Amino acid sequence: MTEEGIEKLIRPELAAFSGYAASKSPDVLKDKFDMPAESIIKLDANENPYGCSSRVNKALADYPDINVYPDAGQTELRRQLQQYSGVPMQHIVASAGSDQLIDLIMRLFISPGDEVINCVPTFAMFAFFTRLNKGTAVEVPRDENYNVRVKDVKKAISGKTKLIFLATPNNPTGTQMPREDILKILDIGLPVVVDEAYYEFTGETVASLVGKYKNLMVLRTFSKWAGLAGLRVGYGFFPEKIASYLMCIKEPYCVNVAALVAVRETLKDKDSLMKQVDRIIAERERLYSSLQQIDWLKPYPSRANFILCSVLKGNARELQQQLEDRGILVRHFDQPLLKDSLRISIGRAEENDILVETLKELGEETDG
Repeated sequence: MTEEGIEKLIRPELAAFSGYAASKSPDVLKDKFDMPAESIIKLDANENPYGCSSRVNKALADYPDINVYPDAGQTELRRQLQQYSGVPMQHIVASAGSDQLIDLIMRLFISPGDEVINCVPTFAMFAFFTRLNKGTAVEVPRDENYNVRVKDVKKAISGKTKLIFLATPNNPTGTQMPREDILKILDIGLPVVVDEAYYEFTGETVASLVGKYKNLMVLRTFSKWAGLAGLRVGYGFFPEKIASYLMCIKEPYCVNVAALVAVRETLKDKDSLMKQVDRIIAERERLYSSLQQIDWLKPYPSRANFILCSVLKGNARELQQQLEDRGILVRHFDQPLLKDSLRISIGRAEENDILVETLKELGEETDG
């Protein structure tokens, strides 16, 4: 069969699928810069700049059973997550990153043509997996301060609506959704997914309501606060019936043994890691103040580990490229409600200082 013949067999709706614009790896870019990969300032993926617990590195080096499959039932992992979260383990399902749980939820609920309410701008993977699972993403625009309009969510619901996704704090805007607004949407009665990927930076959660609301699902991750982004560990809280369905349809060994070891050691060292979270929050506020002093940028208040900025003068894509040429990686957006915007992850103090100085220099070059 020819290549053209094979291509005709591909699902038509995926033939022009653009995929997800992932962050850039310093290892891929190191040849572009006259500097080692470790000198590149990576502020484009909302990672923990201080890394994981030292206990994780030691435990991984000493772990003897890499040759043995992990427990497909996630028994010990779910018990540890129960202790950490206070949510009973029968409500918990873990995965290779919370992205995988989003996909599994879509597979469980979405049939071709079903609709998913997506409060934009928000985490791109919601629409990504909707399309991948033959659903339709119904976009409900947020207001000028990136808050969800509950009345507009209600208006967007149709007979085809199967899921509503809410991210709080929202990525890429950093906006925290008021609890009372989440409850109003839960009261609609449709399945609601609340993505709390940045929970540890706020301490605000609706996880305790999973047992009360049979339509509530809550997602969490170890990528942001715990420094385990490279190991891909996510988990969620679900009504017991939904949790049992997800356990049936997930890949059997979706959380690998290295990730299991890392979670165990992370939770033993959570007090130390939360001190890192406090440092990141303090640094976020300091960086926000510094960015406010640059008159051609408009930073937005954030409750997460990043700051969204509107570029008031010039082009955000060009600015992102200019920063990249200097070894500083940030994320750029150019879509409705995010026209000419940059998302800057919070780095170490010295990295943030270099970023601010570089932005000032680029502004002076433009003025000149």
